[in-house]
Amino acid sequence: MASQLTQRGALSLLLFLTPAVTPTWYAGSGYYPDESYNEVYAEEIPRAPALDYRVPRWCYTLNIQDGEATCYSPRGGNYHSSLGTRCELSCDRGFRLIGRRSVQCLPSRRWSGTAYCRQMRCHALPFITSGTYTCTNGVLLDSRCDYSCSSGYHLEGDRSRICMEDGRWSGGEPVCVDIDPPKIRCPHSREKMAEPEKLTARVYWDPPLVKDSADGTITRVKLRGPEPGSHFPEGEHVIRYTAYDRAYNRASCKFIVKVQVRRCPTLKPPQHGYLTCTSAGNNYGATCEYHCDGSYERQGTPSRVCQSSRQWSGSPPICAPMKINVNVNSAAGLLDQFYEKQRLLIISAPDPSNRYYKMQISMLQQSTCGLDLRHVTIIELVGQPPQEVGRIREQQLSANIIEELRQFQRLTRSYFNMVLIDKQGIDRDRYMEPVTPEEIFTFIDDYLLSNQELTQRREQRDICE
Repeated sequence: MASQLTQRGALSLLLFLTPAVTPTWYAGSGYYPDESYNEVYAEEIPRAPALDYRVPRWCYTLNIQDGEATCYSPRGGNYHSSLGTRCELSCDRGFRLIGRRSVQCLPSRRWSGTAYCRQMRCHALPFITSGTYTCTNGVLLDSRCDYSCSSGYHLEGDRSRICMEDGRWSGGEPVCVDIDPPKIRCPHSREKMAEPEKLTARVYWDPPLVKDSADGTITRVKLRGPEPGSHFPEGEHVIRYTAYDRAYNRASCKFIVKVQVRRCPTLKPPQHGYLTCTSAGNNYGATCEYHCDGSYERQGTPSRVCQSSRQWSGSPPICAPMKINVNVNSAAGLLDQFYEKQRLLIISAPDPSNRYYKMQISMLQQSTCGLDLRHVTIIELVGQPPQEVGRIREQQLSANIIEELRQFQRLTRSYFNMVLIDKQGIDRDRYMEPVTPEEIFTFIDDYLLSNQELTQRREQRDICE
């Protein structure tokens, strides 16, 4: 009987059992007791649904958010979820289908698959160095991101990028490049007067103002020209600065330093004399000293100074023939008139007919120009007392002065002898026989001339030729 129950499935059988027998219930067997009638019924097995293509809503209606389901039913266009309906799934623009692209309504009243629409996005764009970007709709489809650079930088590459349907950005990533030169401003040009007795002026200035328009970094500032605090000669001088930034862009500026020298009118040397001047000779602070040739003496201001008003101090002196006062009481009084002015060549001879004396005087008379250039005055002491004669040029000396000169300079009357005395009154050389003027001049030029006289001698080297 149990096998027949199983085979028939849908049939329910009524079994009569004796009241004394208690029925047995097996949990999970598909059978259960009825306490009222003391009967047992067999459980019905669920029936499979009957397939009916005419039911319009066999499966639930498809509704895909942000998308569309296009369905084709065996029953026609009005049946969108009947048994056997096939639907093609698609998403709106900007969305991507995730899952099955095509599903079918199955006998189980379910669709053969699932799908949904996910909004399409591009990856977040990286930030660029020294720049930024702004987007119209974030990272969503068709969003446009426009790039811009910080002040001082220029954009190289695509200025904008668009999020495309494949999830990628159009174009490529641009870069911000520093191509602007730095900003540099030099000090103002300046003018300076030379210092007294100098042809230069010391000039100072502040360094230039430099600023980079990009990242503010200045790597080097190069100076072309003298440093601040240098001495500048007369004239205009261009000072140039060049600044470099980190990107090797450069900018330059320049200014002018002008140095002026206050100058006085050029002085003319006195007649029968010459000038020696410091510095350039006519600039502010320069001093010019007046000197007279041999046998001439200065009368007036010994020196003049160029003043800031561009005028010379004092008035020009003159060189007048030297006046020798022979009416003095002693030889010292006579020699003092020549101190620092003239050299003396004192000639002593026993008598005017002395051969050496005549030879020497003859040679000297032919070299008066050279003697004057070297400031040499000749004193002659000739003869024996009481006919002894002493003279300077045409002036006669007294017997007392002659005797003192001989004793003071140790000059004998017995034979020809001669002594050369410098401007300080010092005995510099002695001669016992005649010498040529050239020998005397060479000795003076080599040993007795001052620096001023040497300069004058170079300028007047050929004056006596």
